[in-house]
Amino acid sequence: MGYTNVLVIILLVVITSPVVFGNDAAPIPQNSRRIEQWFNTNVPSLASKKDTLDPDLLTAEASPRVRQDGRGHFKTLTEAIASVPAENTKRVIINLGPGVYKEKVTIDRNKPFITLYGHRNAMPVMTFDGTAAQYGTVDSATLIVLSDYFMAVNIIVKNSAPMPDGKMKGAQALSMRISGNKAAFYNSKFYGYQDTICDDAGNHFFKDCYIEGTYDFIFGSGRSLYLRTQLNVVGDGLRVITAHAGKSAGEKSEYSFVHCKVTGTGTGIYLGRAWMSHPKVVYAYTDMSSVVNPSGWQENPQSERDKTVFYGEYKCSGAGSKKEKRFKYTQDIDSIEANYFISLGYIQGSTWLLPPPSL
Repeated sequence: MGYTNVLVIILLVVITSPVVFGNDAAPIPQNSRRIEQWFNTNVPSLASKKDTLDPDLLTAEASPRVRQDGRGHFKTLTEAIASVPAENTKRVIINLGPGVYKEKVTIDRNKPFITLYGHRNAMPVMTFDGTAAQYGTVDSATLIVLSDYFMAVNIIVKNSAPMPDGKMKGAQALSMRISGNKAAFYNSKFYGYQDTICDDAGNHFFKDCYIEGTYDFIFGSGRSLYLRTQLNVVGDGLRVITAHAGKSAGEKSEYSFVHCKVTGTGTGIYLGRAWMSHPKVVYAYTDMSSVVNPSGWQENPQSERDKTVFYGEYKCSGAGSKKEKRFKYTQDIDSIEANYFISLGYIQGSTWLLPPPSL
């Protein structure tokens, strides 16, 4: 591949007139046609919520320092990220041109406030073929984000390693590992097989995304809200969407899937399994096709975990959502309990979540 221009922009946010905005407690509506209205009300522009944002985020978004030359061109995404100074305090948008970026990219902890931005009609593709045998499981990812306040908009991330055959050791191959706090993903796609996304640690928000995999393809100890995101399972044999790594009842980590779609082939997909002792996963208003196994959740090989798992379903739809044969400890949560999982308070969103930029 020839050189691809990567444009780095320090975003100067335009302050507009304040508008009324919601709060962390406003639940996502059951009517899917009202999602955008809910989002625009509860995740408004910077100017509308500047009094509620984390001080560091407010400084990063509202008082940027522009580079001397105004912009920079780089041969690779890695070079563009390297140009961001350590202990960065300003929002930096890396505008990726269309094309394929065959790189293994890491954003270090000392580089917060970075946005990877692609254009909706020409989404850039980040791809690499790292495996657990080469790098270790969590470090096999094509994109590793260790820093806080990260954002991705209109990007595709793939791990191009082959699908595990069940024989080769270390065949796990991550698309992304997100270990930073307060990260948002908009209209982005993630492709892999086993362990596609390590939703590792911190508060995260995914909206209008697509995630594909085979086994444990969303795993880790993050506290994440997935909104209107498609979960597509491929391959044959045992397939599991989530392996949440909760280790204690008091741990503040869990996954919530709201207005999502579960798709794929076959009839053997499980919504989750108890990889660790205290997994906590909820699906609300989610369309589950017939690919979902009637039991819903994989039965625990360790019987003691029957009492420590939290598997919740709330007003889901589709052939795969029928509850007659569900795993016996599936929680049929009520509206009061559900509101906790379907509001921004779940990820403390009012202090850090902003809409995607428009370039």
